[in-house]
Formats: sequence, structure tokens, C-alpha cells
Amino acid sequence: MKKTLLTLALIATSAISFAQDEAKKDDTPKDGWTRGGNISLLFNQSAFNNDWTSGGVSNIAANLSVSYDFNYRKGPLTWDNKIIADYGLTKLKDEDFSRKTNDRFEFNSLIGKQIKESNWYYSFFLNFRTQMDQGFIYEKDEDGKDIRTSRTHFFSPAYLQFGPGMLWKKSDNLKVNIAPATARFIFVDDKFTKAEGQAAIDAFNATGGYFGVDANETSRFEFGAAVSAYAKFDLMKNVSMENILNLYSNYLEDPQNVDIDYTANVVMKINKYLSTNITFQAIYDDNAVGAFQIREVFGLGVNYGF
Repeated sequence: MKKTLLTLALIATSAISFAQDEAKKDDTPKDGWTRGGNISLLFNQSAFNNDWTSGGVSNIAANLSVSYDFNYRKGPLTWDNKIIADYGLTKLKDEDFSRKTNDRFEFNSLIGKQIKESNWYYSFFLNFRTQMDQGFIYEKDEDGKDIRTSRTHFFSPAYLQFGPGMLWKKSDNLKVNIAPATARFIFVDDKFTKAEGQAAIDAFNATGGYFGVDANETSRFEFGAAVSAYAKFDLMKNVSMENILNLYSNYLEDPQNVDIDYTANVVMKINKYLSTNITFQAIYDDNAVGAFQIREVFGLGVNYGF
């Protein structure tokens, strides 16, 4: 755990250092709206014929990503908004079901009032995230046939957090927000928390509930501290890297268990529409799984900027 935290800290520090050098080249931002987005479709495919002796399973995978920013500035006032949507599927030969490789919808909004002519702002942020499709637990029945059981779906779970804080912002591509008084809500469907009888309720709650929500409840309230950081910069010509880091500590329960969500996106442009994309994501949330969740996607991407 400590080694992983140190690694994430080094990655974030390096990213901010690179991005700060890039930010120095930026012109003074102008008042008004700035908008921009990107749509990316990644493909991965492997195929093996029946005579292939080294092993392997034919598969095909695709991942669709949409990112859109709409930011506003008026004098000392800045308002940044970002929408992120990701969805991916993979299908292995001879398996009955395709499986999700990624599923996320997230909205971030951050408003700040500049303190004199510094890089510091009084701020207020809002973050909402959920998933768009069902998630399943995959098992095999007594006959060896694939079966699946619904584990999650849209708005279950869903996370909403907001609170005041202090924002350090060098540019739209380099900023850190610190919010020491953050309210956080976790929403779930009651069908996943249903338990009858005190013994069943006690057993359900003893395992940590469903994403932290107790038996027969549909929401959980937390109060704590949140830190978010964003850094985007060019590694070299036609190669860019985007870093998104979110940290959260719940004052009300186990504040030492810091929730971590770090995403790195590297885009290597081939031409206007084609690129090679690499995505790495590490999540730690002991309400979901008491270990790091790691996701890595690499593939040829079809991109469209707007």
C-alpha cells in the first residue's frame, strides 16, 4: 500500500513538474468561454487458428471514450467543467457473454474566485460519477455453463461530492484543488442491500455492506477532505499525457483509508484521425474492494476532436 502510494505520488509530482514548464509558455487567458472535446474509439483483436500450438484465445475488444471541456473566465472568476464517458467491451471465443472492460460517466465542475493576482482562488467543486450499464459477477454452474449475476447498474453505485476549498491554478492544463470540508453521498439500488432478519442484516453490515451502504438502505453520507489534481502536457512532438488524480478521506470512519483514483492517458498521434492510445487507471476504495483495482488499455485509436 505504501509503495503504491509513493509511486502514485512520484507520478503526480513528475506530471506537475512537466506541466508547469509547459504552462509557462501559455498566454494570459482571455475572458469568455473556451470549449473543446475528443471522441476516441480503440480496437484490440487477437486471432488463433486450430493449428496454433503455443496457446491463446481469439478475442476482440473495443473501447469508446468521450471527453468534453467547457470553461468560462470573467476577470477574477473562473469556472471549469468537464464531462468524461468511457465504455468498453471484450468478447472471448467460446464464452457465452461479452464482458465490460470499462464503464464510467463522470461530471466535474469547479468554480473559483481569484485572490488578488496570484495563482490561488477561493473555490467550490462538485463531482458526480456513476456507470452506464450493468456489471456482472461471472461464474459457472454445475454443468460448467457460464452464468452471470447482476452486481451493479446505472446509478448503483453513484457518487456525489461537493464542498468549498482552495484552488491553485496555473492554467486550464495545470491545477490542484484542496477541499477540507467535503460532503459525499453514495447512492445504490435497494435490491442490492435487501436483507431480512436481524442475523442477515448483521452479516451484511459486517462485510462492509454494499459499497459501504448498510442493509436495507439506499444511501450513505460521508464528510471528509478531498484533493483533486489535473495536469496535461506534451511529452514530445505528437505525444501528450493527461493525468487526473482524486483523493478522499472520510473523517467519520477510518480516515486513514484514503480513497485514490488516478488515471493517466497517453495519446501518440499518427495523423489527424488515427492515434495510439494508452490508458492506465488505479483505484483504491475499501468500500468496494480492499485492494487496488488496476486497469490498462492499449490500442489503435480513431479520434475526432471538436
